[in-house]
Amino acid sequence: MRQWKQLGEVLVVASITNTLSHSHSATLNLPRAVALGLTQPLILKILSNQSIHPSQKLRFFEWTRSHHNPSAAAYSLVLRSLSGGGFFSDIPSVLHSMTQDGVVLDPHSLNLLLHSFILSSNFSLAFQLLDYVQHLHLDATTVYNTLIAALLTKNQLSLALSIFFKLLDAVDSKSIACNRLLVSLRKEDMRVEFKQVFTKLREKKGFSFDTSGYNVCIHAFGCWGDLATCFALFKEMKDDGKGLVAPDLCTYNSLITALCRLGKVDDALVVWDELNGSAHQPDRFTYTNLIHACCRTFRMGDAARVFNHMQSHGFPPDTLVYNSLLDGHFKATKVVEACQLFEKMVQEGVRPSCWTYNILIHGLLRNGRAEAAYTMFCDLKKKGQFVDGITYSIVVLQLCKEGQLEEALQMVEEMESRGFVVDLVTITSLLISIHRHGRWDWTDRLMKHIRENNLVLSVLKWKAGMEASMKNPPGKKKDYSPMFPSKGDFSDIMSFLSGAQDNTNINDGEEASFDGIDEWSSSPHMDKLANQMCSTGYSSQLFSPSRGQRVQEKGPDSFDIDMVNTFLSIFLAKGKLSLACKLFEIFSDAGVSPVSYSYNSIMSSFVKKGYFNEAWAVLAEMGENFCPTDIATYNMILQGLGKMGRADLASAVLDRLLKQGGYLDIVMYNTLINALGKAGRINEVNKLFEQMKSCGINPDVVTYNTLIEVHSKAGLLKDAYKFLKMMLDAGCTPNHVTDTTLDYLGKEIDKLRFQRASILSEKDDPS
Repeated sequence: MRQWKQLGEVLVVASITNTLSHSHSATLNLPRAVALGLTQPLILKILSNQSIHPSQKLRFFEWTRSHHNPSAAAYSLVLRSLSGGGFFSDIPSVLHSMTQDGVVLDPHSLNLLLHSFILSSNFSLAFQLLDYVQHLHLDATTVYNTLIAALLTKNQLSLALSIFFKLLDAVDSKSIACNRLLVSLRKEDMRVEFKQVFTKLREKKGFSFDTSGYNVCIHAFGCWGDLATCFALFKEMKDDGKGLVAPDLCTYNSLITALCRLGKVDDALVVWDELNGSAHQPDRFTYTNLIHACCRTFRMGDAARVFNHMQSHGFPPDTLVYNSLLDGHFKATKVVEACQLFEKMVQEGVRPSCWTYNILIHGLLRNGRAEAAYTMFCDLKKKGQFVDGITYSIVVLQLCKEGQLEEALQMVEEMESRGFVVDLVTITSLLISIHRHGRWDWTDRLMKHIRENNLVLSVLKWKAGMEASMKNPPGKKKDYSPMFPSKGDFSDIMSFLSGAQDNTNINDGEEASFDGIDEWSSSPHMDKLANQMCSTGYSSQLFSPSRGQRVQEKGPDSFDIDMVNTFLSIFLAKGKLSLACKLFEIFSDAGVSPVSYSYNSIMSSFVKKGYFNEAWAVLAEMGENFCPTDIATYNMILQGLGKMGRADLASAVLDRLLKQGGYLDIVMYNTLINALGKAGRINEVNKLFEQMKSCGINPDVVTYNTLIEVHSKAGLLKDAYKFLKMMLDAGCTPNHVTDTTLDYLGKEIDKLRFQRASILSEKDDPS
């Protein structure tokens, strides 16, 4: 009997399948007896038949719906069949029927449909499915996670953000999509939106971040310099009484990176030392970030210590680590050591990248090894590898500095012929060189030499507009008020720095004692920093450890200020300070916000010309406009103090710089040595020179020239000669300034000999 029943079901399925395959009418006409004989298993069997066209399945489903109550499985099969076959236009009607029938799909089917809709970019269907879930008051958490994840996979970040705010009630602590959304916002540098999502989640009742969520937020706020929020979140993790979250190695890595970004490398090194003896042993990311920070801040001794520790603990250095060390060595003028390090890198089987060779070429050029750099560049071109647009840009910039404009333009042509894009840095560098050498007729040649000339056209249009504005400045002031009104004297610098320092130093003053320090903490120093931060408060400091750049490389958003900086460089190099100030004023009034490079350029020229009150006014305006100072700003401050004969303030300024996360590069050392030497503070000069060497920075020709000069003028001729010998022994090639300094030294030695001879002759004279 059972066999006859099974045979009958097979015949019914075969008959309906055959009818569906050969029928092309809009409606399906089957005997009523067939409808009565159909069961749910038979309906599902027919709907799952791969040989039946999706449109025919839909016809059959609609026919059965008039005779049977469709199941969730039947709806799922129809929807998946239509989605898989690309019949998206038929899906809305099925979703409407499903809502009317009150049918609830299982989570697995919902996820499959959502993925299908999103991957095919049918977002409207995804939203309709979402409406269906909300209409039936289903648990939207799974749908929410799937929808957000799918949208982020399709790079639909703005859409995912709107869905987040729409489905905020469906978010709970298990919603992993929140973390993914925050990661995507951080990668796109959408700070405002990130903080909006962060705030909404914090305000939501019953929601709390998991460890991964905390780490994502700490990393993001650290990237944006908000150390206060980083430590507040860290303290929350430490103080969590439920034991649901706790700092892990990723947390400590993010905080170390945040400290390094703000120049607080000393604190980062202390934390690293403590982690070495804890349950959170440093990993590759810890070592890489620390080495990069040490090299960036000219701490080559610390960089070598971390590097050696990394190797001894089973972490072979990769290309990123070697790149950081190579760049650091070249910046510290340690050319021989850099070349030896590169040889070691190759011998150990670490594959150099294109960026590695860019560092080598740029470092050799910067340290006066142009021939070696060009040879390497030509060899790489012949091999057809490890050369990119940045490599060409480095060489073009060097040719521009050397005044070889024809060769630079030819290099740009070759650059484009190889498929590399000529960027704004390269174009503006060519423009600066054209103006510097007075070749105004060559401006149009940029259009001929650069095929992708949309950017060139924008540059030339901007230049024409700027020149017109300079001739007829809009809204010209009639009151003749000074552009930078003086509000004090440059010697009042300490009051300015003290004001800028308020609430920015988390480790200043007397050591504070805090109760409840975790004796078993992986890093007591990190706990102390967090406690100090939360108890004393911290405002984002107006200092950037990174030196300001002429071109911000932010596309259209920074084009105007990039061009302003470029023409400031052109005018100031020609000594046209009034034109530079006029340009600065016109575009500031037009709403273009100056950056640290803009202010530093104007202030540098004021200091060189001895306009110290005007330089002070520029510095004051930087503070008023919340434009962060950088190491170049401090270099200008020290130069100004030196020229004013106030070298007594240099040590205090230097102390402020270091507390703000600054560092001494070779330019700063040379500035300080010059200022202190001319003030007769020879002991301080010698201490600074020893400190420079102990930090791993090799003195350059400027350092030795300054040392020889200040010691000669102080009458310490033996010491001056000692530095000359030291310079030659170090292989540092003298320049024309050295010749002038040596002439002065020679005259001083002759004077000394003459004086000695006179004294001896007087002693020998019997009268």
